[in-house]
Amino acid sequence: MPQKAKSSDGFKQLNEAMALGQFGCCYIFHGEERYLLERSLGEIRKKLCPDGLDGFNYKRFDGNNFSAGGFEEAIDALPAFSERTLVEVHDFDIFKGDEKPVIGDILANLPDYVCVVIIYDTVPYKPDGRQKLDKAILNCAQVVEFAVQEQDSLVKWIKRHFKDARKLISTADAEYLVLITGGYMSSLHGEIGKVAAYSQSETVTRADIDAVVTPVLDTVAYKLTDALMRREHASAMRILDELLQMRETPHKLIYSISLKMRQLLAARVCIESKLSRHELIDMCSIRYEFQAKALMDTARKTTLAECRKAVLLCAQIAHELNSTPEPEARLIELIIKLAFVNKV
Repeated sequence: MPQKAKSSDGFKQLNEAMALGQFGCCYIFHGEERYLLERSLGEIRKKLCPDGLDGFNYKRFDGNNFSAGGFEEAIDALPAFSERTLVEVHDFDIFKGDEKPVIGDILANLPDYVCVVIIYDTVPYKPDGRQKLDKAILNCAQVVEFAVQEQDSLVKWIKRHFKDARKLISTADAEYLVLITGGYMSSLHGEIGKVAAYSQSETVTRADIDAVVTPVLDTVAYKLTDALMRREHASAMRILDELLQMRETPHKLIYSISLKMRQLLAARVCIESKLSRHELIDMCSIRYEFQAKALMDTARKTTLAECRKAVLLCAQIAHELNSTPEPEARLIELIIKLAFVNKV
């Protein structure tokens, strides 16, 4: 069997295997970036099952139809007119249940002609590193985490896809597109196509993006808090209307607004303490540096006392929300109070 890779190296080594067309015997796929996961799974299928997924050499198990016996039977079946058999297991937690010892034994003795891919999607990937059997199972597989990509890599990827569509986009606007879509390649891939088709010029503009891309809740909540802290009250009320039209519950909206206010407070604390953007990123687990920059820019427009008052107001309304018959009215009340937080 091939040598197993460390989890942190899994994605890199999988890409090397895809380039050579030489895959190992067992992989565990997990992570937030579904686009990369599906692309990698597609490459394995293309290599090992060139005639499609309806032949003898492809077996798939889902959480509701998985059994250790059926799994072992699929692995023992020799490939027909091909060098290898592909066995996929979707959304079944191999680290739990009475069959775990049997599964561990099967994975420890995989034949060279089989490739097993265990995919965690809706089921969380949480092996217990303290248990010997979990460690043994992990030693049998190459663990590949499909993580959300770093800022520089994602911006380059966006530019490359726009170039394929014969369009250009600036770094700033690529970062903006990342921000309003949440930064997942699975979402970005479709939005890039929409923006490229809509844009009438060689270079995509922010106006093109705003015309066809629906921003995620997190982005709209940030726009709202940004407008409030900048005293742009009319703009804040328009953004509130946009939030309400998203049909999210007032509880979820207030949670998102509260999170952004806490991040602004953290940014203001960083400014007061002469801390850098990178320290804010670590403090708040912010994904991209340009998001931290935007928070710091907004925090400079307000004061530490105002940020504290805003966070306390959000906490108060959130606490009272479960006991009120009109949660949407309390949300609007919160926005009005936040608009005049410097006078509260």
